[in-house]
Amino acid sequence: MPPKAKFTKNEIVEAAMQIVREQGLEAVTSRELGKRLGSSACPIFTVFSNMEEVKSEIIIEAKEIYKGYVMEGLKQDVAFRGVGFAYIQFSIKEPKLFHLLFMSEQSEPTDIGHTLMLIDANYEEILNSVKEPYGLQEEDAKRLYQHLWVYTHGIASMCATKVAVFTNEEIVSMMTDIFTSLLKEIK
Repeated sequence: MPPKAKFTKNEIVEAAMQIVREQGLEAVTSRELGKRLGSSACPIFTVFSNMEEVKSEIIIEAKEIYKGYVMEGLKQDVAFRGVGFAYIQFSIKEPKLFHLLFMSEQSEPTDIGHTLMLIDANYEEILNSVKEPYGLQEEDAKRLYQHLWVYTHGIASMCATKVAVFTNEEIVSMMTDIFTSLLKEIK
């Protein structure tokens, strides 16, 4: 009979998330996680087979946290701008999680359209948030989304890495300016 788990899966993942938020994913080792739990590393492996399983759960949890930001953005009066603003806020408030999800090297390069579908579980909702209110065809909406994501990702990356600091007003103004310019070009 296997030993009784000293910690739940949730407790282990929560401790791992604390480490990621402070030091990044690379700092999550069995030793560091055991230390964070006030234990040796052994109890971790009564719940998880290996550290790759723990890291997979960390990514799932990070995506859920990000999804919360996106859902809040979609509730804004201008939903498409709200999502972009939420993306930037996520990078500011959760820089290590942002780095994990959006700045980690990928195994294979891919085109931007495919990337957006892969990284964002809310891709269709976000696309509709620009397509419907502005009367855009599918391809035009995708083009606008891709351009704005690249721009927004640049702002978010600068914020996450502390290269630049922007006020909320500056962020909204920059996003509005680029959106308006692109929309005129597309229509």
